[in-house]
This record gives sequence, structure tokens and C-alpha cells, in this order.
Amino acid sequence: MALLTPYWGLDGIILFASLMVAAYMYATRNFKYWAKRGIMEIPPTPFLGNFKECLLLKKSPSDFVKDLYDQSKGLRYMGFYIFDKPFFLIRDPELIKHVLVKDFNVFKDRYASPDVTDRLGYANVFMIKNPSWRILRTKLTPIFTTGRLKKMFDLMIVVANDLDEHLEGQKLQNGKVLEMKDLCANFTTDMIASTAFGLQVNSLKNSHVPFREYGRKIFDYTVYRCAEFLTIFFLPQLTKYTGAKFFGKEATTFLRSVFWDVINQRMQSGEKRNDLIDILIELKQKHESEGDLGGFQFSGDDLAAQAAIFYIGGFETSSSFMCFTLYELALDMHVQRTLRKEIVEALEETDGKITYEMIITLPYLDMVVSETLRKYPSLGFLDRIAMTDYKIPDSDLVLEKGTPVYISMNGIHNDPEYYPDPEKYDPLRFTDENKQKRPNFTYFPFGEGPHNCIGMRLGLLQSKLGLVQMLSKYEVTPCEKTVIPIVMDPKGLTVTALGGIHLNVRKISTIAS
Repeated sequence: MALLTPYWGLDGIILFASLMVAAYMYATRNFKYWAKRGIMEIPPTPFLGNFKECLLLKKSPSDFVKDLYDQSKGLRYMGFYIFDKPFFLIRDPELIKHVLVKDFNVFKDRYASPDVTDRLGYANVFMIKNPSWRILRTKLTPIFTTGRLKKMFDLMIVVANDLDEHLEGQKLQNGKVLEMKDLCANFTTDMIASTAFGLQVNSLKNSHVPFREYGRKIFDYTVYRCAEFLTIFFLPQLTKYTGAKFFGKEATTFLRSVFWDVINQRMQSGEKRNDLIDILIELKQKHESEGDLGGFQFSGDDLAAQAAIFYIGGFETSSSFMCFTLYELALDMHVQRTLRKEIVEALEETDGKITYEMIITLPYLDMVVSETLRKYPSLGFLDRIAMTDYKIPDSDLVLEKGTPVYISMNGIHNDPEYYPDPEKYDPLRFTDENKQKRPNFTYFPFGEGPHNCIGMRLGLLQSKLGLVQMLSKYEVTPCEKTVIPIVMDPKGLTVTALGGIHLNVRKISTIAS
């Protein structure tokens, strides 16, 4: 005789059914969390919450958060679930201002987090938590002063000349189809390797050099890498069990090795290049003896982590921005010719020399840059976590401590309330007059407040330089392989064109060409 019935088989069925019911009850125990508080929520799927399509790699994280934004039109905020955990999405610009700026002390940390043992991934200025973040941010901010950037610009010009030489070697007089993401990533890899690591890696001459190959591995959206990114950005409590690494295992080993080779060589030789390595050496020498500073120290992998984050931020986001700009210019020749005219006239005033002052003072280029970043922000969402209970302004709702808070950059940037006909690429949205008409906190491609992107000025500078170098001499147009409209990779953490961006590139001889 069995335990419950005369039959072992029936006992097994009853036991299995009981376990399934218990699992279901456990996995849905928090569902209706938002509804009970009078907050709109999207009906969640048992066990997965609202995360199903993202988890199955059918929808990118940026699109996942944007869809939530679109489904809650007219509301200030809404609730959703990842597995059984309640998450909070903010839509209202004024409330966004509170979270990112006014009440920063409550939302001073990102929700996303690698495991603390992944020091390159965890201890960098993008990911690290407070109080370490505040100390580190303060020490790194002087890297991006105008004086420092002007000195780095001399290093950038060398790489820009390499780009010019590379394009000359392609023999583009009659036009040739090039894959723009790879070209731009080769350029920005050389750029950031020089300014952050003090290395000439020559990706433009050989796109299979180790620096470029490991950069590809970091953003190679295999199932495993996607699982690592999803865990870090949406399920950080699991990172200590999964072993997910922010840069991936192989790239972490490579970047650590290269960093210490460079920094030891630089310290022995005493060479100065006015780059990030110089700054990190200064910080190491000045603060290493202080030891642990709230969970961070200016030595070991914690120091290497800063070079690593500037590396991926510098090459990936800048290359994506450049190739999306070229794509949109190829589809709108009027915009392209207007920009080229501005560039050529500026070069005539400097006798053909590209200068730092020229790059930062081209008004139409600024508008083009802003419109690209509106349509294609590299990471289409922001995330924070409530450090204490927080009463939402002008509301009776109290966010509980530990609640993840998300903001859809893609959602706001493509909201017709702020950007009519948002699919249209129109740099004139960013004239001074039009910018003043829009509410604050409806445009923030680099984030806002104290936690905004520390490398923003460097990224914009190198991207603008690359565009000026190309567009002064070359025209880009669509070809048979150009996908119109563009299709994004649903597996990409960053905004990535599926299959790359192919354009015809032709050398021009006059401004009228």
C-alpha cells in the first residue's frame, strides 16, 4: 500500500500536483502588489512576470522598458514584475527630475550590479555603489576638464589621420560598400586604446588585433553573454550564484593583463602621455596607502576597472553613435550636405586643420549629434534603487526601500508629446528655440544628475572628430544591403543594428558633389 492511496502511481501524481501548486503560489505571491496600491500594472505571467519576451531574447532590454512606457501612456508611473519582484517605471519628467537630481540621496545607486567579487565589473565608476562611488567619481572627474581634453585631442588627431589613411587605401573614388559598424568600431577602438591605455593597436589596419577581438567578445550577443547581461541589469541578486561577469571571462583576463603591463611599463619609464593611465598612476601613488575607502581602493583590479570601463564605453557607444549618424545622413542627403557645408567652411577658416575649438563649436554638427542620440541612445533605459522608503511627490504612494526604479530613455525620446513624428530624423529639433520649448528631463542620452556619464565629453569629442574626418571628404548613400527601416538586434543590451549597417561610401571632390 502507498502512502496516501492504494497506488504508488496515484501518490506520485498527487505529490507532483501539490508541488506544482506550491511553486505556483510561491511564484505569484507578489502579483497584484501594484494593483493593491492603485497603480497600473501589466498582467504578469506566472513564474516570469512581465519578463518573458526579454528572457527568451525576443525583445531587447531597451525595447522591453520602452513597451512598458508606451503601454502606460498618460500616467506618471506604473508597476511591472520581473519574475515575482515588483519594479517601478517612471514616465513623468518632473518625477524623473526628483529621482535623478532632487532626491538623489534616496536613489544614489544603480539597481544593476555585478557580483562584488568581479572587481573589474563591479568596482568601476559606472557600477560601483556608495559610498565608494562618490569618492571615486570625485577623483576621476578632473580627467575630463577642458585642459585635459585638449591634451588628449592631440592623441586623437593621430588616430583621425589613421582613419583618413585607411579610407584613402580603400580607393573610394567610384564608391564602395562598407560595413559601418565595423569601420567605426575599429576607429573608436584605436582612439580609446590610445587615450585610455596609451597603446597604438592599429585596428584600422588589422581589425583582428587582440584589442578589437576582445571588444567584439564583450558585445557578442551569444545566449551566454545575453544571460550575463540580463542577470546583471535585471536580476543582480543572482550574480553571486551564476558567476556572470560584466566584461565576460576572457575579456576580463585580457583587460587586466594589458592594463598592468601598460601601467608597470609607464611607471618604470616615467613617460607622460596626458592620458587616462597618467591619471590612474597619479591616483595610485597618492591614495594607495590609504587602503580601503568604503569598499574601494586605488590599487589592484579596482584601479584596472576604471580603464576597462572607459574602454568599452569609449569604443562601443561612440562607434554605435557614429554609424547610426552615417546611416541617417545616407537617407537624407539634404541634412548630409548641410552638415558637410558647415564642416568644409570651418576647415577653410583653419587652412584644412581640424582643431579642438572647431570640433566643439559647429552648431549644425551639435544638432545632428543630438538628434542621433535622441533616436539611438546607446543604453535605452536608466535604473536606480530606492535606498529608503520614499513618498512619491504629489501622491499618496510610498515606494518601499529596495524597490528597483526604471526610466525609459527610448520611451521619452520617442514620445510624440515631446517629439512630434518621432521616427523622423530632424536635427532642427535641437535649435536653441526648440530646445527651450520642451520640458526639462525629456532628453538625457547620457543620464542626468550626479550619476550622469562621466566620459560624455570625451565620447562626443572623438565621435565628432571621426564624423568630421569622414564627411569632409566622403559621401555616404544607401546600397542594396542597406536595411530600411533599420532593424535592431533583439538580443542586444546596447542599441545595435541587426546584421550591421552597410552603406556606399564615395570620395567627393567638391562641396557640390
